Amino acid sequence: MSTAVARQRRKVPAKVPSIEVDGSELPPLGMPPADFLRDYWQKRPLLVRNAFPGFESPLSPEDLAGLACEELALSRIVMHDRERDRWQLRTGPFPEELFPTLPHHDWTLLVQDVDKWDADVAALLPQFGFLPRWRIDDVMVSFAAPGGSVGAHVDQYDVFLLQAQGHRRWQIDAGDNPPLAFRDDVELKLLREFRPTHDWVLGPGDMLYLPPGVPHHGVAEDACLTFSVGMRAPSAAELLGDYVDTLAAEADEALRYRDPDLAPAADPHEIDDAAMARVLEALNLLRMDGRDRLSDWFGGFITRYRSPGEVAPGPVPPRIELEYQLEHAGIALHRHPLSRMAWRRMRKGARLFANGEGFALPVADARRIAGAATVDGALYAALSPAGRDAVFALLEAGHYRFPADEEE
Repeated sequence: MSTAVARQRRKVPAKVPSIEVDGSELPPLGMPPADFLRDYWQKRPLLVRNAFPGFESPLSPEDLAGLACEELALSRIVMHDRERDRWQLRTGPFPEELFPTLPHHDWTLLVQDVDKWDADVAALLPQFGFLPRWRIDDVMVSFAAPGGSVGAHVDQYDVFLLQAQGHRRWQIDAGDNPPLAFRDDVELKLLREFRPTHDWVLGPGDMLYLPPGVPHHGVAEDACLTFSVGMRAPSAAELLGDYVDTLAAEADEALRYRDPDLAPAADPHEIDDAAMARVLEALNLLRMDGRDRLSDWFGGFITRYRSPGEVAPGPVPPRIELEYQLEHAGIALHRHPLSRMAWRRMRKGARLFANGEGFALPVADARRIAGAATVDGALYAALSPAGRDAVFALLEAGHYRFPADEEE
């Protein structure tokens, strides 16, 4: 065998993608999105230095503290007693007078769904447009005093950790089969053992991507803000539970366990194999046959999943007045921040989903409405009659805000 042939037959080790890149040339990933999805997404962590070059936080710590006082905001404070290694969790809303009394170190304030409250924070999400929008859950913002942390833990969803202000030290365990047992002496799900393989300090504009299941631990080097862009990742149990509930709600009462082939029982107390076969037959009658029925269920489920609240209907003008103002007055309808939309092609046309509700529409209409943060006269004019009907129904349901409502 020639040397050249032998060399060709030898296995050349695949090059392992770098765990750290500079993103300044191709923000926010430092590479084309297709490369990131191929090499990193749900496969390995990635630290992107300068993912957002020159980043300035659109939110201040004082803004976040004010939001944590709101009744409907989902907020928590995690405090750590280092001497005793004790952790305390408090849930909001918090009184304003609490914050001046907090210590100067070792605590963290976390607020979920900040993108639903702050338009400038929501404006970051188009930077993640390489992902399906319905997969992005929320932007959680945390403020940590020096030494503040929530402990070593794992998340069961993908997360992008963008450093917005100050500096945070991140340690991760990117090894194979890391220990994942939880401590049983704290109410938080903290890891009993944590063996970091990497240690970085992130500054403003740096971003750490973590796939599900990677142990990590962040500690504030100084007072800092961190934005966490998290994904919707319903568990199999959540999917099954909602699927079964939907099947049961839609089931015909006439569909029942039947045994017209029953033979005399050898033992009247035995549940035999024939009975179990009939049980399976009865359950199979409840399947969602066809792609469209399954799509209807999932589209409704995923646009409702982990919703922090409901859209709020407001006064709606007569439709003729609305259409006149869209066409002649230059107004635009703005999507409610709690409105979640997605669409799917069906056998005929498409289905637009909005917070669980479905609308049968032409594909072009479903795509336009789902992808638009605002509906102006030009977009409205481009819709079919069914699309315009859907927009007005969505306005009545509270998915859009009429300009007069926003001024109040």
